[in-house]
Amino acid sequence: MAPEEKRAYMELHLAVFLFGFTAILGDLIQLSALLLVWWRVLITSGSMAPWVAPASLWKTMPRLLLWRYAGIGVLVALHWLTFYGAIKLANASVALICLATTSFMTSLLEPFIVGRKFRIYELALGLLIIPGMVLVVNSVDVSMLGGIGVGLLSALLVSVFTAFNKRLVAKASPMQITFIELFSAWVFLSIVLAVMALLGYEIGAFWPPRMADWAYLLVLAWLCTNLAYVLSVRALQHISAFASTLTINLEPVYGIVLAWLLLNDGQELNPGFYLGCGIIIVAVFAYPMLRRRGMV
Repeated sequence: MAPEEKRAYMELHLAVFLFGFTAILGDLIQLSALLLVWWRVLITSGSMAPWVAPASLWKTMPRLLLWRYAGIGVLVALHWLTFYGAIKLANASVALICLATTSFMTSLLEPFIVGRKFRIYELALGLLIIPGMVLVVNSVDVSMLGGIGVGLLSALLVSVFTAFNKRLVAKASPMQITFIELFSAWVFLSIVLAVMALLGYEIGAFWPPRMADWAYLLVLAWLCTNLAYVLSVRALQHISAFASTLTINLEPVYGIVLAWLLLNDGQELNPGFYLGCGIIIVAVFAYPMLRRRGMV
């Protein structure tokens, strides 16, 4: 494994650890999924603006490339909406474990989106996730099945936008890519909120009701989004989208441990759920072990 690839994995694991806190924060923040994501991308893109000089970026970046990044940003927004929606419909642990299916989805989607050959071992490792996911689904209360469905949609969106980012990652800096995508996510969600308000839907109060929510939002934006997103995009310069999503499957591991410790989510889950998690963890660690031995 080349030194730059090792560094990419280290940065990606740090990003994944930070991503693991997002479900916990999403459960703690007293806002709807839509408003929570709106605040998240507003704070993140706003805090990055001084570092990327948006006016200069608008003048120098080719328009087609700019719109492609913006389109990916919409997919990111939809992913976070469905992710936090899954938390509200089930719980943090269930929403996190649904993300473990991203490697299987990416093994199918990345060759078509990036334009590379299909790899049998990626599909095999991705398929190893499925028995674990079946155990998870069969181990939860029927009231959580809606959350699982929304969580699987969230995982599909991760696979799609990660593959597109892999295709375009060399055309701009990770900081520029992150800013464009998160700012476009905020614009998209602002339009959604405006349309909902015009149609008479109840969207709730825009302002977090508690001071604690502001602290949680800042941690979510600056550490779990800004830093983590930049690190994950930069890692794509040296590893495949499949390797990225397989590593990101560790997010449920970190998140479930945190949810068990901080939110008592474990009381709602049975041993079959954790057996399923164990199978998923084996699949996650199998890939880097095979890479180190030069087998893939």
